[in-house]
Amino acid sequence: MPELPEVETVRIGLNESTLGWQIEGGEVLLPRAIAYPENPQAFLNALTGAEFVEWQRRGKYLIAKLSQGNQLGVHLRMTGSLLWCDRDAALGKHTRVRLFLKEKGKGKKGKNSSQKELRFDDQRTFGKIWWVPPDHATASIITGLQKLGLEPFDPEFTPEHLAAKLSRSGRPIKTVLLDQETVAGIGNIYADESLFLGKIHPQKAANSLSAEQVKALHQGIIRSLSDGIAKGGTTFSSFQNVAGLKGNYIDTAWVFRRTGQPCNVCGTVISRIKLGGRSTHFCAQCQSL
Repeated sequence: MPELPEVETVRIGLNESTLGWQIEGGEVLLPRAIAYPENPQAFLNALTGAEFVEWQRRGKYLIAKLSQGNQLGVHLRMTGSLLWCDRDAALGKHTRVRLFLKEKGKGKKGKNSSQKELRFDDQRTFGKIWWVPPDHATASIITGLQKLGLEPFDPEFTPEHLAAKLSRSGRPIKTVLLDQETVAGIGNIYADESLFLGKIHPQKAANSLSAEQVKALHQGIIRSLSDGIAKGGTTFSSFQNVAGLKGNYIDTAWVFRRTGQPCNVCGTVISRIKLGGRSTHFCAQCQSL
């Protein structure tokens, strides 16, 4: 599943591409991809005429602010992608939703008018899209937003805040980091990377971390996510940005997907275990339990 750096990479690309473009229609190829409203035609009718004003991110959710006061929410889930492409580009076999766009103020014969579209591709079909009416709170429609913790780049996400969250659970720290109520946007990749940078074993109980360990973990979270964004995210399966390009973080990862390879710090072979049903990568020397 795309995590914060991947979703942030898409957000940046969407803000560079779609702003100033107006939705003039679309096509829903997979009705269940639309979470609200349930009727695909009602979804398209509600969006028609709206212009993209700004794309924001909350955790792993993308939220577009539209000119009519309404919003468009997207969760990529496991294999979703938003692609900015020409209208005449060949459809992929996993294209689920198409939004047809024209530059605001240009007629159908104007330069670039009606020649672009925003496509939602999704191989596994778990991704969802919402239309949020102007008179509704975003979280009342996209209910997954209601339980999200702080953003890791929020000034209020301090070591003290993280310590308070971790003190409530005796579960393994890796498991607690994957809980979106602890901190929004971290998934399997960056949990492993954050724990390595913090020199913390993934099986260590969350409420047993010292103040110094929490501070190191906090720094590891910020560093791993920042590095992931700088590299355009991680692609080891299907993730791609709005231009269809893959992320490069996996090439410089500390432990994730490096089972059997030497640790870049101490040379110890990277280990892999199952924790909470998730593959977990770590260095037994640098992250002693």
